[in-house]
Amino acid sequence: MRTKSKIVILFLLPSLLLLTIFVVGPMLYTLVMSFLEWEGMAVKGFAGLKNYVDVFSRREIFNPRGLSRGKPPFGAFVHNAIWILIHVPLSTVLGLVLAVILRNVRGATIIKSIIFLGMVTPMVVGGVLLRFIYDKNAGVVNEFLRVVGLGNLVRTWTAYPDTALYSLILGSVWIWTGFSMIVYSAGLETIPDELIEAARIDGASEFRIFKDIIVPLLKPATIVVVTMSVLWVLKIFDIVYVATLGGPGKASTVLALEMYLDAFFKIPPNYGTAAALATILTLITLGVAVYVVKYMVVR
Repeated sequence: MRTKSKIVILFLLPSLLLLTIFVVGPMLYTLVMSFLEWEGMAVKGFAGLKNYVDVFSRREIFNPRGLSRGKPPFGAFVHNAIWILIHVPLSTVLGLVLAVILRNVRGATIIKSIIFLGMVTPMVVGGVLLRFIYDKNAGVVNEFLRVVGLGNLVRTWTAYPDTALYSLILGSVWIWTGFSMIVYSAGLETIPDELIEAARIDGASEFRIFKDIIVPLLKPATIVVVTMSVLWVLKIFDIVYVATLGGPGKASTVLALEMYLDAFFKIPPNYGTAAALATILTLITLGVAVYVVKYMVVR
């Protein structure tokens, strides 16, 4: 057993070494940075919790006034929460429905490939596409509104504070639904056809089969989809950066974008608050992962 343990450790060492250098090391360094006071690229001294206080006292991160009025911007922290609340249920349900509908459809592979195109498209390209999709003159959304007689609603949807965030969220649903559909399609392959046929013989309706057989048996796939969706939304950056740069008036900004702006756009850069934002994002992500493992996977 000792010999086997030594062999296992020997094979794991290269991976552990790389993980330490490129993941654990930078995480610990970022954590240390978040407790330091910076002047440009130089360290002035120990800042304590000052960077964290600065982060949550900024209107860009949390805007109580916007929340009380019910008008954006609400702050990047709230925007990420809204993104999760809208994106995750929509992309999960759409992926499940599409996977079930296309299960026995002729040519389903081609249809799935077309739907999955959004997922394999680089996120920067996705952001550019969203700018065109919501454009007042060239956008397909506005053209559809004109066709159905709702021309009075035509606007550049990403250019208005009250619609910019929700436009990007719906765009992210379009991009991410392909992932959910593929995961659920793989999960459906593990459900025996005999089980569904037996339910039909017993007189169960298609909705009853879906609710009482398919959905419960797809719980592992649902865990994967929900977890990956939440983590993806928490670190969402590319789409927002390219499509709106967090505007107009910070109405669509998110935590990852604010972290990037603090570190690379501000003059002088504020590495302390950028590191604090990165640490907060990491803690939230770890919290989601721990919850999934402890309460969903284990049970």
